[in-house]
Amino acid sequence: MTRLRRILAAVMAALGLLGTGLADTPDGSRLVVGNPTAMSGNFTLRLWGNNTSDLDVASLLNGYNLIRHDHAYDYYDTDPSVVNSLHVIERNGEKKGKLVPGDVAGNRTYVFTLNEDLRYSDGTPITAWDYAFSILLCSAPAIRELGGNTDQYAPIFGSDAYRKGKSRTMAGVRVLGDHVLSLTVKKEFLPCFYELGYLRCFPLPIQEIAPDCEILDDGKGAYIKGRLTASLLQETLLDPDTGYLSHPQVVSGPYRLVSYDRTRAEAEFEINDEYLGSTDANRPRIRHLTLKAADNETMMAELEAGEYGLLNKVTRESSIARGLGSVVSGQIGMTSYARTGMSYLAFSCEREPVDSQAVRQALSCCLDKEKTVLGYGGSYALRVDGYYGVGQWMYQVVTGMRSHPAQRDVAEITDLDPEAWEEAWEELSLDGVRRYELNPEEAVRILEEEGWTLNEAGDPFRPGEDEVRCRRKGRKLIPLRLTLAYPEGNAIGEILEETFLPYLQQAGVRVTLVPLEWQALLRQFYRQDPREYDMIYLASNFSDVFDPRASFDPADAKTGRTNCFGISDQELYRLTQEMVSTDPGDTLTYERRWLAFQQRFQEVVPAIPIYSNVYFDFYTTRLSGYQVSSKVTWSEAILRATLAEE
Repeated sequence: MTRLRRILAAVMAALGLLGTGLADTPDGSRLVVGNPTAMSGNFTLRLWGNNTSDLDVASLLNGYNLIRHDHAYDYYDTDPSVVNSLHVIERNGEKKGKLVPGDVAGNRTYVFTLNEDLRYSDGTPITAWDYAFSILLCSAPAIRELGGNTDQYAPIFGSDAYRKGKSRTMAGVRVLGDHVLSLTVKKEFLPCFYELGYLRCFPLPIQEIAPDCEILDDGKGAYIKGRLTASLLQETLLDPDTGYLSHPQVVSGPYRLVSYDRTRAEAEFEINDEYLGSTDANRPRIRHLTLKAADNETMMAELEAGEYGLLNKVTRESSIARGLGSVVSGQIGMTSYARTGMSYLAFSCEREPVDSQAVRQALSCCLDKEKTVLGYGGSYALRVDGYYGVGQWMYQVVTGMRSHPAQRDVAEITDLDPEAWEEAWEELSLDGVRRYELNPEEAVRILEEEGWTLNEAGDPFRPGEDEVRCRRKGRKLIPLRLTLAYPEGNAIGEILEETFLPYLQQAGVRVTLVPLEWQALLRQFYRQDPREYDMIYLASNFSDVFDPRASFDPADAKTGRTNCFGISDQELYRLTQEMVSTDPGDTLTYERRWLAFQQRFQEVVPAIPIYSNVYFDFYTTRLSGYQVSSKVTWSEAILRATLAEE
């Protein structure tokens, strides 16, 4: 039994004490939700980065996605509450398609017929034109000019020319009627394990973001008529007080935004009465929601006192221990689940000297990872040695936490008989993925092998006397003096002073820790500001579509629009491409390729993985029907929940 399974098993007994059952929720009901991660205000689009709280808000405000996620093994399908029918058209080499001019063999076109009853929160009808605008906006050159990532719809036919401003139309986006949308995926993106995930899209109201523009389709692809400029979007989308990114007033999701105070990191929401309901026809029943940043030191006492109704993603061990005690006494309820993300020290691989693979490997040998994990996450965090989270099915299957798909479930994909199928899965493990243990002597060996043998005077480095190792590059002497940025107020700074810095000093490396305000830290990582730091500590939750190609694309290593690590390694990139290009449903091949990617990641070390963990949600016993999990966040689970009166 793995440590994660033991952790989850240890708390499952408490689940029987959760509050259950209640009548209809009153119209005036209000649930106050706390999360230790403060919102940054990127609520509607991911183009400028976001954090876990932003993603939760986005789920509340943005609905009617064309595609839904089935959570077993990352399977995607259309959302039946949005799409009435889907037709897939594949081309052959003998004739071009009529829907998309210039189409060639191998492209794949999806024709969506949409529900005609969809409405925005102000009652305005939602049509195929709104979905087309969403795709065109997210891919617009003006977005890139403002530092946004326009790669989301790179798989769509015609996106390259449109994103670069060489074409006003996107040929693979067609509006064939007010409620008929056609999207064509380029052949080079096929096959793809997450194929329908490419087409995830929720509608955006053009009247709120580009009021003097309209979407047209003259038969060669959809386009925006009017001037969609960076200056316009700076005002309508990015204005910190009124922009649609942080203050959307007309939305499509189950809730609408009432207010957002970025200074206090607090937002108010109310049910969107125009919302038809989630996939299973449920509508939210808790009328009002408040989300705010929760203080790790005081939040459990505030929950017990009734100031919060729900605490989401609690990770601090002391808070968890107190919460479990309150669960046992019957004061509150609790759910625990494995995280689909991880924390890590990201290297700025475009910067000297961490552009050296040997330097990154040496630094990896100087982190006391076990002590770091225990000091920060306590008993509920688990060491990771790769680019994964313990809540991802790929990790859980290969470690035996969950079963792999049965051979009969993929009979059309594999030629293996049941016995060979079982044996193939049994052969898979993480044994081939490199683990960096604390070993300053090994760090020294790696550094000296690459030539880090001089001191700052250019003389041979003397252990115990000299502070910083250097290497000569032409006439230039490069010192191993580095900077590491971390979130201001985060305990990781004090922990790294004990678990990282002393061992770096032993190896002849000097690292300065720099606390940064959260938004400034994100801007550094996403390279929206000129990069000033060699390493950045942060944590990320992985998307349902685990497609890391853009994150490791060598072509973007210098500009960093999507490759935030700045890593340029063709083999790592090739392995991401191979992994994602697995046929949908072929989980065995995908798992094998996932392992190959993890092996290369640990070899080139774009980041030092530290920990993943178990999340705990604690809540009032008045909350019923709340079923959060690794794949279902609180903002999705809350739609099926009810709240009893005091």
